[in-house]
Amino acid sequence: MKRLIILFLVFFAAVAVSPLLINEKGYILIAMGDLTIESTVVTAVIMLVLLFIGLMFALKVFKGGLNIGFDAWNMFAFASQRRRRRNFNKGIASYVLEDYKQAEDLLVKSTGNSNLDDTAYLVAASAADKQNLPENTKHYLSLIEDNKTVKNNGLDSVLVRIQLFISQKDYTSARELIDKYHIHIGHDERLLVLEIEMCLIEQRYDAVIDYLIQARKSKVIDDSKIIAWEEEAFKHQFSSILSKQDQSALEDYWKSIAKKVRARESVVFTYCNVLANANIVKPLEKILLAPVKKGASSSFLKQMRKLPISQPDALIALVQKHLHRDTSSAKWLSALGHLALSGQQWQMAEKAFNSLLALEGKQYDEEDLAALAKTLVELNKHQEANAIYQKLLTQ
Repeated sequence: MKRLIILFLVFFAAVAVSPLLINEKGYILIAMGDLTIESTVVTAVIMLVLLFIGLMFALKVFKGGLNIGFDAWNMFAFASQRRRRRNFNKGIASYVLEDYKQAEDLLVKSTGNSNLDDTAYLVAASAADKQNLPENTKHYLSLIEDNKTVKNNGLDSVLVRIQLFISQKDYTSARELIDKYHIHIGHDERLLVLEIEMCLIEQRYDAVIDYLIQARKSKVIDDSKIIAWEEEAFKHQFSSILSKQDQSALEDYWKSIAKKVRARESVVFTYCNVLANANIVKPLEKILLAPVKKGASSSFLKQMRKLPISQPDALIALVQKHLHRDTSSAKWLSALGHLALSGQQWQMAEKAFNSLLALEGKQYDEEDLAALAKTLVELNKHQEANAIYQKLLTQ
C-alpha cells in the first residue's frame, strides 16, 4: 500500500513539473531500421512513469494470484502429511488415556515417510504389549530402524525396546540390544538396571554381584531394589555352591566375600537362611551369636525371627542374659519368644509373649501375636489361641 502511494506521488509530481518544461521541450528520437519513434522529453517521462506504475500493479496482482495457487497446491500436496501428524498426536493422547487399542491403530496409521515413524512404532508396540498382543508387539519392534546413533536420538527408545523384549520374554533380542549399547552402562543407570535384571533371568549371579558394586554407587537406583537383587543373587549363589559342592566350599566362599558386603544384613540373613534350611548349626550360630551378644538392633532381631533355627539354645541363653539386665525390654522378650517357638520350647515361648503383651503401650506387632497363637495351639489352648486370632483380625 505504501509503495502504491509513493508511485502516485511520483506521477503527480511529474504532471506538476511538466508544464515548467514546456518552453524547453527537448526531443527524443529512437530509430530501429525503418522504424522511428519521435517524442518530447516531457511526454517520454510521463509515459515511462505510467508504464512503471502499470508494471508494479500487474506484478502485485500476479503475486497475489501466485500465492493463492501455492496455498491451494500445499493444501493438496501436504494433506497426507498433516493427516499422519494428526493421527500421531491423537495416538499419543490415546496412549496417555490408556485407550491402547485406539492408540495402536492411530499410531500405525501415522507412519509413512516421517521422522516420527520409529517413535510411532515404539509406542504402538508398547500399546500392543499392554493389550497382551505379543505378535503385534514383535512386528512393530521389527519395523524400528536400528541404524540411528544414540548421540542423535538418545538412549530412551533403546531402553523401551529392551523392556518390551523382556516383557515378551524375547530374551535373545533383549540381550543383543543390551550388548550393542553396553558401553553406555557406565553413563546411564537405567541400562545398568536392565542389565542386572537380564543377568538374573539368565542366572548369571556372579555378574549380578559384580554389578551391585556399581549399582550401590548410583544415586538413582532405589535401595530396596538393590537389596532385593542382592538377596536373590546371593541366595542362588550360596544354594548352588552347597548343592554342587559341599558345606566347606560354601564357608570358603563366604569368607572370600568382602567384609563390607558380609556386614550387610541382607547378605548375612540370606546366608543364614541357606544354612538354617540345610540345618547347618555351627556356622549359623557363629554368625548370629556375635551381634546378639553385642546387643543386636531391633531390625536384626526381627530378621532373625524368619530363620528356621532348629537348635536355638545358645542364642536363647544370650537373649536371657540381656533380659536379666532389663526384664521389660520388648525387643528381647520378642526375640526370646520367637527363638523358643523355633526350638519348640512352647512354655518358654508362651511366657515370653505374655510378658511382652503385658508391657505398657503396644510394644508388640502382628508377628508376635501370630507366634503366640501358634504357641497356644501347640499347648492345646485353643480357646486362648482363637482369642488371639480374633485380635489379629480386628487390627
